[in-house]
Amino acid sequence: MLDARKAAILRRVVEAHIETAQPVGSVHVVQDPGIDVSPATVRSDMAALEREGYLTHPHTSAGRIPTDKGYRFFVDHFADAAALDPASEEQIAAFFGRTHGAIEQMLRDTTRLLSELTDHAAVVVPPAHDTLALVSLLLTRLSPRLGLLVLVLSNGVVEKRTVELDEASTEDDLEAVNRHLRQHACGQVLGHLQPCPPTGKAHLDDLVEACQHVLVETRRTMPLDEEVYVGGTARMAEQFTAVDTVRAVLSILEQSFVVVSLLHDVLSQGQTVAIGAENGLASLVECSLVVAPYRVGDEVVGTIGVLGPTRMDYSQALATVAVVSRRLGRELAAGG
Repeated sequence: MLDARKAAILRRVVEAHIETAQPVGSVHVVQDPGIDVSPATVRSDMAALEREGYLTHPHTSAGRIPTDKGYRFFVDHFADAAALDPASEEQIAAFFGRTHGAIEQMLRDTTRLLSELTDHAAVVVPPAHDTLALVSLLLTRLSPRLGLLVLVLSNGVVEKRTVELDEASTEDDLEAVNRHLRQHACGQVLGHLQPCPPTGKAHLDDLVEACQHVLVETRRTMPLDEEVYVGGTARMAEQFTAVDTVRAVLSILEQSFVVVSLLHDVLSQGQTVAIGAENGLASLVECSLVVAPYRVGDEVVGTIGVLGPTRMDYSQALATVAVVSRRLGRELAAGG
């Protein structure tokens, strides 16, 4: 642990470097009204912070920049998601006020929203399909021999699939099938669907079986769980001057499985921020990742995050990701 004075100096160095992208010298630090000590004392404490691994000294500069350890101390002690500026709150509210329809498009649009708000690359991992439950369904007639089965899943996705009908089936038959499926299929998880018991009427059982086949096909034909939506890669590229770094970061963002694993690893460790080498990939040693799960009800169904340079504005990124994750979950719970 750092004493209060060193912690305050480290905080000022981190904040100044985030703001300017330049090494920070003692002259800049002593201008902070909360640091009431001489420049000599600040220089001594900055040297101590460097020896302890919180700061580092660029080869040609008199100033210092934070290390991963310095950023980690800053995030753990000073950065929080307590408040988001009113303009960003208003932008998020307006976005979800007009965003409706297909879940895939909503998730893509959410990455653009996150990127615009943070100026970083944004990622959204959709719900894992094996964990989705069937919330509701409705079988209706489109033509004498064709029906439409409308499925509502626990993440708010609405799937529409056609079902072959017997011309002799009546509206009462369709309603009986609806009641039977709602009683025995609704609430089941797509990855563990169990057969419905027979109704006792052969012509109804044939239709129930056809609908159950549609449920199985729905799970089989949905996109792979490791799909990930990415937005703002151009903004991310602008954050780095080294072309090799940009190429390496963009290459990672193109690998869906790697991105999904990164987000899941951060959350599984009980963290919301991974800094530099904490990401576990050499390509991302100059990057930080801020993540949050989004929920439908009490169930975690997916993950969102932003990826930017280690000198990102952590408080703003944490607040943005937290607010967007809550609003996305509520929108999905309401049915999109």
